[in-house]
Amino acid sequence: MSQTVDRALSILPLLAEGPADLGRVAERLGVHKSTALRLLRTLHEHGFVYRQSDQRYRLGARLISLAQEAMENLDVREIAHPHLVRLNEQVGHTVHLAVHEEDEVLYIDKVESRYPVRMYSRIGKPVAITVAAVAKLLLADLPENERRAVAEQLDYPMYTARSTPNADGFLKELAKVREQGWATDLGGHEESINCVAAPIRGADGRVVAAMSVSAPNVVVTAEELLTLLPLVRRTADAISGEYSGRTPVKEVTA
Repeated sequence: MSQTVDRALSILPLLAEGPADLGRVAERLGVHKSTALRLLRTLHEHGFVYRQSDQRYRLGARLISLAQEAMENLDVREIAHPHLVRLNEQVGHTVHLAVHEEDEVLYIDKVESRYPVRMYSRIGKPVAITVAAVAKLLLADLPENERRAVAEQLDYPMYTARSTPNADGFLKELAKVREQGWATDLGGHEESINCVAAPIRGADGRVVAAMSVSAPNVVVTAEELLTLLPLVRRTADAISGEYSGRTPVKEVTA
């Protein structure tokens, strides 16, 4: 039975490459055509494959529907939280998780710093979208026309002398972030707070969330915080792998 299931499941990646006829399926599986046909019929009955008029088979609508439903039910916060806690235990600083919803970037998880000087932020609160590192990552992943439309609609408050002053400056920053794959906020929102962030990606490679490590200058300098970037990126990659189903759960170490 396990061999039959294994063979049936092996058909799906083949058909993901494009429609295939019975002969090609049998050849890929290393079985007789009659065996391949039985497997294809079973998958067809469940809607996982579809037989076209040219007698080739392709992935069925039922499989695509199940995949979409599974993706919609994934909770990135639930998956990310243990990773955020471990990162916090390693570095001691505040760790945030944020997502882009409609016109805002919101914190959806936070693990507090172990130091007495802490950031004022809370779950559910919108970030300062023109300066926050997590916001830069989430907006940088948008198509160029959408990035420009968002940038042109935003206000640009000068929280500090390092705040982004206008749409042109913001678009240049987003282009840089998109190219390098990480982002910073070095005193752009609060002069005494620095932040490094990395993206969390779904199975299609798109950014679904962003995570960050933040700390005040009195605890760690900006230069010292930047040395944590490789660890932050590895943590984000581990979350991405688990969220997309590419890799098994494993602990990230420094």
